[in-house]
Amino acid sequence: MGFETKGIYTVHEFTLAVKSILTGGQFNDTWIRGEISNFTNHSSGHRYFTLKDKNSQLHCVMFKWYGKNLKFELEHGMKVLVFGDMDLYEQKGVYQLKVRDVRPDGIGELYKAYEQLKNKLAMEGLFSPDHKKTLPRFPKRIGVATSPTGAVLHDILTVLGRRYPVNILFIPTVVQGDNAGQSIVRSIDVLNKTEVDLIILGRGGGSIEDIWAFNEETVARAIFNSRIPIISAVGHETDFTIADFVADIRAPTPSAAAEIAVPDRLELDNHITRLGQMLIENQRRFVEDMKSHLTDLEDRVKPRLFVEQLTRHIQFIDDLTRRQTSSIGRLMGVKQALLNAHAGKLDAVSPLGTLSRGYSITLKLPGKTLVQRIGDVDRSDEVSIIVSDGKIRCNVNDKEECK
Repeated sequence: MGFETKGIYTVHEFTLAVKSILTGGQFNDTWIRGEISNFTNHSSGHRYFTLKDKNSQLHCVMFKWYGKNLKFELEHGMKVLVFGDMDLYEQKGVYQLKVRDVRPDGIGELYKAYEQLKNKLAMEGLFSPDHKKTLPRFPKRIGVATSPTGAVLHDILTVLGRRYPVNILFIPTVVQGDNAGQSIVRSIDVLNKTEVDLIILGRGGGSIEDIWAFNEETVARAIFNSRIPIISAVGHETDFTIADFVADIRAPTPSAAAEIAVPDRLELDNHITRLGQMLIENQRRFVEDMKSHLTDLEDRVKPRLFVEQLTRHIQFIDDLTRRQTSSIGRLMGVKQALLNAHAGKLDAVSPLGTLSRGYSITLKLPGKTLVQRIGDVDRSDEVSIIVSDGKIRCNVNDKEECK
């Protein structure tokens, strides 16, 4: 009977019927509180997650054209309020919530986005002191990026004019609203193409919504990539912006930024005066020391003392000369006696001495072989006899052996 009354649905027909009930308007524009789990940020840009509490769970999808307006990223375990419309995914027959907006539950949306970006950039090292640039001690030209209206520019110019007048390059910048982040980035890029030595980036105080542009990631990366040192001067003394963490120096107010940027000319004048006085005193002491030294030298070279020292040195040289001459003479005498003794010994064994005593030397010709024995010559051999005053050439007629 039921079949005849209701008819038979196909799966698709039944799914569409249920979908028409769910999407009929009763569950549209609905806020639901829960905890995110099974979160997936798909490469297509769509976000898929499950919203759950202690007893139930609900499939959710947030298409990328809604998700691009999020100021923070969804995370597993995050407690949120989601806003959207009930729907049914026909292919799986699963009902789901098409999410159009998400807000943190129990914490401000902007504050959550601030914490997420702060942690992300800190992990990347954008806040590291190693990347901080040193401010020039005596800047010649300062770039200022802030709103042309309001007291910020006036305060900066007043402080700079009083402390240390320098050239100012002002770039009008939107510092609040939807386009503020882009305007700040553009101003930083423009100033990096100029010859300024330092950039002051600032605005007056305000709520977190008012100063939110200084918490945007594009602004943080523009500050980090700047080749010129940047002072962040957001007039919000108690809280820090992301720009404060990335900047090379953070000033609590724009006026304080101007004081940090330049020295105080009055302090410089006083410092120069003190240095001048120290220089004069040092030179005075130096001159007095030199005068005292010259006086000592003058006392040492008075004519009478000089002559005494000169005669003393002359006498010393003469005495040294005599001793050297005497010593050399004695040494020469010893060497001459030694030479004569050796010469006598040589004369005693000299062949010339032997010849002078009546002896002779006989050489056999033609080879001039020394004749020492009777057997060294034969009859008719020609010999040369050397005597003290010449040579005698003769032939051997006979020889007789002595016994």
